Order: sequence, then structure tokens, then C-alpha cells
Amino acid sequence: MFFKDGNIDFSNDRIISIVGTRTMTNYGRDFCEKLMDELAPYNPIIVSGFAYGVDICAHKNAMKQNLQTIGVLAHGFEQIYPKSHKKYIHEMNENGGFITEFFHNENPLRENFLKRNRIVAGISKATIIIESASKGGSLVTADIANSYDRDVFAVPGKVTDLMSKGCNQLIQQHKAHLLESAKDIIQMLNWDIWTSSTQDVSRVSTSVQKKLFVELNEDEEKIYDYLQKNGSQVLDLIALEIHIPVYQLATILLQMELKNVIKPLPGKMFEII
Repeated sequence: MFFKDGNIDFSNDRIISIVGTRTMTNYGRDFCEKLMDELAPYNPIIVSGFAYGVDICAHKNAMKQNLQTIGVLAHGFEQIYPKSHKKYIHEMNENGGFITEFFHNENPLRENFLKRNRIVAGISKATIIIESASKGGSLVTADIANSYDRDVFAVPGKVTDLMSKGCNQLIQQHKAHLLESAKDIIQMLNWDIWTSSTQDVSRVSTSVQKKLFVELNEDEEKIYDYLQKNGSQVLDLIALEIHIPVYQLATILLQMELKNVIKPLPGKMFEII
């Protein structure tokens, strides 16, 4: 079960996660700002964990570019962690918001941060690691994204820089694409294919872009058709019948829930709306 707050709209399929160290350097901060500026014409949804460092830098620069941004929390909505980020909540809720799998009064326990990383990786088409030490939560997120068959990008840095060691390691081990600019993401995710040559790439207002029907990818259509034919079904049975691993199916079902296509029921059951 997941909870959401704000004005989250998943009709846009261009969803990327941006994560990294909490002790961000000027190099990482400058790269994040430039990257968001270059991605802005493609109107992606920016997902991160609302933590110090890279997370909040990604959220702030997304809002600066009027992009929808979503914070995945490691606690319930009654808690704010870190407390210094409380000042960003209203602006994020205006165009985006927050999601969490934790009940409203649950505290930000250490183990919750690793749990939420799978959501950060799972709801996105690609995960971007801007800076990381040789160990850290963002590397866990990268591993999860790889296990979900998502694209992972890492920003390279000097071999002597502590906060680039994790990124360099991911690239060296072929666990991430080398990321030099937004062009690498745009080409890898084929965003230009969907941009008409006659279309004004600068974003049109959300009210004009509203679509009559929600767009579903191949797996989502398969799940929708199965539930439409068979009614409400339990998670494990859906996975068995449509041949999608449970861990991957849970992520897809979350995406469909946020698109208001399906709804969860008690006992890990799901049905279409």
C-alpha cells in the first residue's frame, strides 16, 4: 500500500530519478543545475528522496524549471526529515508532491531509507547518480535499478575525488552509462523520437496537455487486460499468470495506481478502477 500527497500526475511517461551523496560538492551542484536546465524542454518528472545534498538539489532545480518533482519519503506524512526541508513542502505539493509506503506517524528509521530506495528506482525510467562515495545509499539504488532492468547513469569525476569514487566505480563495472550531459539521457531513452519536428518543445501548460486517456506501456496494458478479464486478483497470481516477477510487478502496479488506473485492496489484491 502506498500513500501520496500533492498534485502528482503520472500521465507523463518521462520519469527519471536523481540521487547521490548528502555531502554534495560544488562540482555535483553545478552539474545538477546544468543537467536540469538541459532536460527542461523535455518536461520530465524528477524523482528523488528529499534528503540533504543531491536529493534536495534535484528537487529545487526541478522546481526552478517548473518541472514536476516527487519526493519519496522514508517516513509517514506527519514527520518531516530533515526538518530544514519543511520550507520546500508547499512548493513541491503545488506541482508534484510526495509518496510513501509508511503510515502517517512512522518515524524515519534507518532501515526505511533503504526500503524507499526501491521505490525511487522502480517508478523511474532511469536513475542518475550525480555524486557518491565508494559506499552509500545511492549505489544501492543503482543496484536496484539494474535489477529492475532500468537504465542507470553516473557522472564521472576525478579519481582523487572522494565523492566521485562511487560513480567511477559504477561506470568501470559497467553498471551505469557514463553521463556527460542531458544529451546522453535523451538519446538513450529515445526522447527525441517522440518529439515532433513541428511541436514546440518548450513546455505547454499542463491544462493544455491534459490527455483524455492515460497512456500505458506494454506491461501495464498486459496487467490491465488481465484484470479487466478476471476481476480483482492477488499479486502473486497476477505475477504467475502474466509472467512478470513479483518484485517487478509490484513496481508496475504502483505506477498504475499513481496513474489512477488500478487500486489496491486488502490482502495484496488489485482491481482496475
